[in-house]
Amino acid sequence: MTKRWIVTGGSRGLGLALARWVVARGDRVAVTARSIDETYLKAELGTGCLAVAADVTSPESVRVAFDRVAAAWGGIDVLINNAGLHRGGRVDKLDLADWDAVLDTNLSGPLHCVRAVLPHMPKGGSIVNIGAVVGFRGFPGDSPYGASKAGLAGLTKVLAVELARQEIRVNLVVPGLVKTEMTQDLSGRAMEQITKRIPLRRLGNDDEVAEVIGWVAGSTYMTGAVIPTDGGLSCTL
Repeated sequence: MTKRWIVTGGSRGLGLALARWVVARGDRVAVTARSIDETYLKAELGTGCLAVAADVTSPESVRVAFDRVAAAWGGIDVLINNAGLHRGGRVDKLDLADWDAVLDTNLSGPLHCVRAVLPHMPKGGSIVNIGAVVGFRGFPGDSPYGASKAGLAGLTKVLAVELARQEIRVNLVVPGLVKTEMTQDLSGRAMEQITKRIPLRRLGNDDEVAEVIGWVAGSTYMTGAVIPTDGGLSCTL
C-alpha cells in the first residue's frame, strides 16, 4: 500500500536524501522548508511530490501546510521531524536569541508538527524524530543544540506512550557525524581528529541515515525507541 509521507526540512541534506528514498520505494512525499524551490524539487523527486513552504516554529504555518497535504492525498501516514537549527557558543558568551531560536526549531517545532498531523494520521501511522549524539553526550559550546535534542528524546518517549492507543508509533533516530556542507568546511586535521573518535573511522552519509529512518518508520512493533546511527560514536567515552 502506498504511504503518504511528510519530511520537514526536506529541501536539502538528510531530508532530501530521505525524500529520494521514499520516492524510490513508490511512496508519495511532501517536503516542507521555510523556503521552497518547487521547480528544483520536482526535478529531483518527480511530479508526484509536494513542495510546501512551512516554518516549524509557527503552529499556524505548520497547520496550513499539513492541511494542504492532507487535502491533496486524503491523509498522512508518516511524519519525519527533520527540520533543525544549529547555533552555539560557550555558556557564558551564548547569545540568548540563539538559544531561543534553536529550542523553537528543534524542540517546539516537532511538537507543532505532531499536533498538526494527528487529525490526519490514521491508525498504524508513524512519527520519526531526528535526534543527535550531542543530546546524550556533552560537547563544549553546544548547549542550545544539546538541550533541544535531549528534550526531543524525552518528548519522543512521552508521545510514544500517549499515542500508542491510537496505534501511532513514535521513535527517535540519532545520526552521528554525517557528511554535510558544514563538515566539508573543516580542515583536514580537524576531520582527522573527529574521525578518530568514531569506531568505524569514517563519517556517515545522508543515504545511510535515510535508509535507517525509512526502516524505523515502517517497523510495526517499535515505539519509544532510540536508534543510534553514528558509526559507534555514542559507545565511546
